[in-house]
Amino acid sequence: VVTDVRFPRLLPLFFPLVAFHCYSHRLFCFKSRFWAPGAAVLQPRGVCESRMGPVELLHMSVFSQSFSPCGRFLAAGNNYGEIALFSLSAALSPDATALSQKPVLTFTAHDGPVFSLLSNDSQLLSAGNGEISCWSWSELIKKNAKPLWTKRPNYKSSLEIPEINAMIVNPRDNSLVVGGGDNNIHILDLEHGVFKSVLQGHSDYIHCVSVREREAEILSGGEDGAVRMWDSRTGQSVHCVEIYKYESCARPQFGKWISCLTTDSDWMLCGGGPSLSLWHLRSLSPTSVFPLAGCQRQAAFYQDMILAVGEGPFVSHCLLGGEVKAQIPCTPQSLNTLQINANSTEHRVLTVGGSSDHIDVFTNLSYKTFSLSF
Repeated sequence: VVTDVRFPRLLPLFFPLVAFHCYSHRLFCFKSRFWAPGAAVLQPRGVCESRMGPVELLHMSVFSQSFSPCGRFLAAGNNYGEIALFSLSAALSPDATALSQKPVLTFTAHDGPVFSLLSNDSQLLSAGNGEISCWSWSELIKKNAKPLWTKRPNYKSSLEIPEINAMIVNPRDNSLVVGGGDNNIHILDLEHGVFKSVLQGHSDYIHCVSVREREAEILSGGEDGAVRMWDSRTGQSVHCVEIYKYESCARPQFGKWISCLTTDSDWMLCGGGPSLSLWHLRSLSPTSVFPLAGCQRQAAFYQDMILAVGEGPFVSHCLLGGEVKAQIPCTPQSLNTLQINANSTEHRVLTVGGSSDHIDVFTNLSYKTFSLSF
């Protein structure tokens, strides 16, 4: 079956994390119920059952995830344009049942796949083919799935419907950085609701974006194999690094495209066709290359480690020096998205999704605890 896959015992082990979302458009043959006195829990008995049949469920892929600002809920987007809302409070409860691991709400958000999800203080942003929709978290929790707004970047042609692959908020000016299939980065002013600029320079579509707030920089990785660094104040490209031209990173058998990218201070993590590698941004040179098989679609800095997912049914734990410390088995045979919930100390979990209708939940990084499912 050929599937279009996009390139993401309770312990106090989760701390603030820099994570990023990434995809590849390549074709692969598989391409507590009560948490505080008086607090209300969205009960799973109101589950909106998926209308998907067994064939659709078999071919489902989860492309995107985002936790609610309160940390009690997880939103996940799939290849059928659906967003499912899961109650972590119910699923992590000692009294949890199989029903607790099903969505409390499922709704169609886009005509095509939901390639990216992102939460801010009160809203959930979702991206699909050529459009971005905004949803109120408080209304979603009440099971009211009506978008606050839907916007489309200013494309060259009204007939053009390029996919949107990645979004990130730039706190410096409260803007949304959007990268996708038209090879451009579009900047949406979230306060006024208008697209205010376009960053042009990539020669092929964009897979991933990141922000360095202190340096006023936007970074982007694309199918053209380039990581571009932009001055967010002027919109000018200030550096361009072609990762595939570095012998230590190059893997010609996989291609040159960059499917994942994130930054932490003066460090950058990127990969895709080239090996996943750690770069020092002041010297623009690779310091570590990770010997992971296949292409990585999402990775994250976590404490003194790097977590990565991609081809293969496992989460890779890597040390900053380049060693692979462990690979933890997962349900999906190929993974697209990885998220850690840093919004709630009571519901701090790692969740991963990919070529399955199941989303694995880890309360401990060393093993899968259970799976949520559409």
